[in-house]
Amino acid sequence: MAEEKEKVEISPEFFGPLYQYISDESITDIDFDGRRLWLSDTRNQRYPSDKQLPEEFVNAFTKRVANCVSKQFHKQSPVLEAETDTLRITIVHESAAITGRAICIRKSMPFTRLTREGMVRDGYLSDQMINLLINCVHARMNLVFCGEPGVGKTECAKYFSSYIPVEQRVITIEDNPEWHYSLLNPGADSVELRINPVMDYTKAIKTCLRLNPKWMMLSEARSKEVVYLLEGFSTGVRGMTTLHTDDVRKVPDRMMNMAGNLRSEGRLENDIYSFIDVAVLIRRKLKKRDNGAFELIRYVDQIGFFYRENRENSCVLVLDQGEPTDCDFPEVIKKKFAEAHIDDPYSYEETEKTSETMEDSSDEDVPVKEYVLTRDRNAQAVAESRAQYRDESSYDSEERQAQVAGMLTDMEDEFIKKKRRGMTFVGRKQKAIVR
Repeated sequence: MAEEKEKVEISPEFFGPLYQYISDESITDIDFDGRRLWLSDTRNQRYPSDKQLPEEFVNAFTKRVANCVSKQFHKQSPVLEAETDTLRITIVHESAAITGRAICIRKSMPFTRLTREGMVRDGYLSDQMINLLINCVHARMNLVFCGEPGVGKTECAKYFSSYIPVEQRVITIEDNPEWHYSLLNPGADSVELRINPVMDYTKAIKTCLRLNPKWMMLSEARSKEVVYLLEGFSTGVRGMTTLHTDDVRKVPDRMMNMAGNLRSEGRLENDIYSFIDVAVLIRRKLKKRDNGAFELIRYVDQIGFFYRENRENSCVLVLDQGEPTDCDFPEVIKKKFAEAHIDDPYSYEETEKTSETMEDSSDEDVPVKEYVLTRDRNAQAVAESRAQYRDESSYDSEERQAQVAGMLTDMEDEFIKKKRRGMTFVGRKQKAIVR
């Protein structure tokens, strides 16, 4: 008789001695290296626990996780993965981890740990730079958050995505639930797509374009899906994503390496500078306290703006090594701020009044309606109002999205055919889509 599958539930019975750390919101990561238990917390501190995990518990816990995902765990299948709405669990067999069976539990809670007050107080980001990134969202710019693994890229993206107006549809695309957009932004028009063996990133992006999105959030750009992400941005859909790099000026090279030979290098580079507007680099560093001790802190190290002008690709840093530079915004970026009626990008008012012109089917003029958009937030999340941005589209966005979705399917089919013939694919000869 087959063993009945268990349901992963966050309870003392399931997690045993790990439960106290699972229920502690200040703990972000729980790692067992086969000998000792290590903890990471919201203060960026990492330290060993005084608890020991008995071998009997490690074996029983592994069996419970394996039952939940209906997978075997042995030498021929040495990696076991499972997840809940807030946890991502990875277990590595002792045949592959010579130090002993390894367990990693990463927590992603449905609230934003970052707050404006906390960021300013802790030296994460200044008030002016926070205002700048909020205004980038209001000006409908595409943002990339970069840094090393575990530095808090998604956490930063979650905070600034909360300034997207509620009526603008947001589609999130993730393999593991980390953004929690609908929970963080109750009442927002949002759809959360989940990556699985049937729905990969490429298919999810193409599906997203058919769901009438205003914003497309890709949890992490890792491979060839970056090409389809850029194609989506070319339709006028705005978005955010994260990737691994140690300098915002390396973002184009990183994306081109991920794309491989799916697109011609020159054309892809031009698209990156045309459709990626802002890159934010997050780092960790040691800071000396008043008592002489050192603590590890996170901070925004760089903010850069990409643009393509007069057939030249450029990047301007307005923040470098955590300090403002004397560089001015490029003209194309100034234009985007102006179109969003943002006079000073470094200034942001808590509540703004905006106007929207409503049009009916008879094309008759109707009065402009003044209103203020507000949204209740999670008590531990951001509790600030936001305003609707101006619709700057000058073309039929839905038609263009459908067109690009069809192009993506054709590109993928042609790539597969040419790959079978042993030919190198460098892109189709057709007009590039422009904004």
